[in-house]
Amino acid sequence: MVQQSIGLFSLLLAWTVLQANLSAADLSVQPLRRVSIAEAHQAVAVDASSFYAISNRTIARYDKQSAKRLVRWQAPENSGIQHLNSGVVVEGRLYCANSNWPTNPLENTIEIFEAETLKHLESKPFSESQGAINWIDRHQGAWWIVFAFYGDAEVRRTKLVRYDDDWTETGEWSFPESVVQRFLPNSNSGGAFGPDGRLFVTGHDHAELYVLDVPADDRELKHVATVPAPIAGQGIAWDHDDSGILLGIIRARHEVVFMRVSSSNRDVP
Repeated sequence: MVQQSIGLFSLLLAWTVLQANLSAADLSVQPLRRVSIAEAHQAVAVDASSFYAISNRTIARYDKQSAKRLVRWQAPENSGIQHLNSGVVVEGRLYCANSNWPTNPLENTIEIFEAETLKHLESKPFSESQGAINWIDRHQGAWWIVFAFYGDAEVRRTKLVRYDDDWTETGEWSFPESVVQRFLPNSNSGGAFGPDGRLFVTGHDHAELYVLDVPADDRELKHVATVPAPIAGQGIAWDHDDSGILLGIIRARHEVVFMRVSSSNRDVP
């Protein structure tokens, strides 16, 4: 009976993966530019004029065209900022996910900076101690944050949580098994909503993007496609001032990668 159940689970998982990849042929990712950036260790953020390389305790702002470093910020000694994971620029402010992972108990914050100067403005603590905050994004007038769990025994507890402007939780979603299997043995590292409204996420080191829909009437995200990409997991960011352009990193080479995401031979709208 147990073997029969395992066999059925395997068939269902295989069917889920097949269904998810039926749409992958409609999407393609082409590298446009690679830039060697010392701070490209955890993630990259971007705005109209600059991109921001994020390491555990360091952020550097670079000119988007010349890749010249403009300003660099280093967390003070004995700071609570220990493990910056991702960032997004919203209305002139850089919001970064921060945790003390892998220390227990976990402590999570959103660290807020003035984007132009990287002056540290505010730290938003979260009382939730379960799961490490790995990324934050702004979409449809709400904040979206992932709390990540690691390893085969825990990774399925990884969740996407939506908050209003008062940081009150308004929704929660889990990840489908077909994506969880690609996260293992780690977890979801990066995520950002694309111009088409779909959510693009990454694992820890695979060279691929997982495209997801966020259903209003289901608490599990829908896996739409898995798309090869010239990155190695970690934090990603859409350039909303240049439609179809996505930025990511290759941590082992300290590179920021500019990519064009196209759908049916056109840029993602």
